Amino acid sequence: MIVINARFLSQEISGVQRFAEQISLSLARLRGDVRFVAPPGPLPREEVARRLHVERIGRNHGHLWEQVDLPLWLLRNGRPLLVSLGNTAPLAYGPQLATHHDIAYVRHPESYAWRFRALYRTLTPLMLRRVLALVSVSEFSREEIASYYRFPRERIHVIANAVSSAFCPGPVAMGGRPYLLAVSSPAAHKNFARMIEAFDLLHDLDVDLHIVGSAGRSFAENRLQSSGQSERVRWLGRIEDRQLIDEYRGASAFVFPSLYEGFGIPPLEAQACGCPVIAARSASIPEALGTSALYFDPTDTQALAAAMRHVLRDAKLRASLRNAGLENVLRFSWDLSALRLSTLIDSFLAERADYLPRFRPLE
Repeated sequence: MIVINARFLSQEISGVQRFAEQISLSLARLRGDVRFVAPPGPLPREEVARRLHVERIGRNHGHLWEQVDLPLWLLRNGRPLLVSLGNTAPLAYGPQLATHHDIAYVRHPESYAWRFRALYRTLTPLMLRRVLALVSVSEFSREEIASYYRFPRERIHVIANAVSSAFCPGPVAMGGRPYLLAVSSPAAHKNFARMIEAFDLLHDLDVDLHIVGSAGRSFAENRLQSSGQSERVRWLGRIEDRQLIDEYRGASAFVFPSLYEGFGIPPLEAQACGCPVIAARSASIPEALGTSALYFDPTDTQALAAAMRHVLRDAKLRASLRNAGLENVLRFSWDLSALRLSTLIDSFLAERADYLPRFRPLE
């Protein structure tokens, strides 16, 4: 029996939860020996929970459930191999594989509350003492984690993100103004403030900017109002995948200005829907997009504005980026990623007698 820590189903969805959810759905189709366990009570994504036949265990929620209820349940059920697919894992349990997407909380602390930073800086080294191996989503993140925590590179296994088959080219609603699209959280390292400053420079073009993501737009709204550009920006908030797919399909181009990403799913989603992508040449982004995007320096507002202007004015460039994006997406598959995880699981099941952790971070 393999147990999957499905706490991710109780959390608001972002890239981390999207990875865990899609890998789990594919893994459940691959194997008949996996059990998914989650905190008690209703879950935000009950449909996914039903498909995974999730079992509710324990009495607590959040970190307390993961650090207390889950390991106690595992100990009472024969100490099976645990797979944790979020960024955290129980610290008091040995036989497990864990996942850590990146160390943005280290590289860009300004994006996170001090409680969050303190929690991750405390939990992560302790987690690394316990795990048999670590999964991350890119070679970039593998190097970041190995270097910062002095964790053996050979024990970090890269299993990439991908895109659901629902994200695909399709009909585009006719009419309306052309628009650029951006999708992300308002965290500082996502670089939306600089993107909006760059968009201000396109005042001579008949184009809008649509932004999908959670709240936190006060700086940007003030900046736009002061420049007279506020009517050209539409804040869509969090939206369902069906509406998001329509946004991707209808956009003239997708803008990804992030300073730091462990992988970055949104530009792949855009490409899968046939949307040209312009992206920051930073962190893992070139690894994920290869030669399929138009790159810019994310610290240079003028360069970002020039990239936007270039893709908006050049129909041949948009067509080229669209075709390159559709080809790039074919490199990634949730089923292939789940197969890689399944193979990793089998390698540890074959060595069950050797479950003792072998890593202790250097002080």
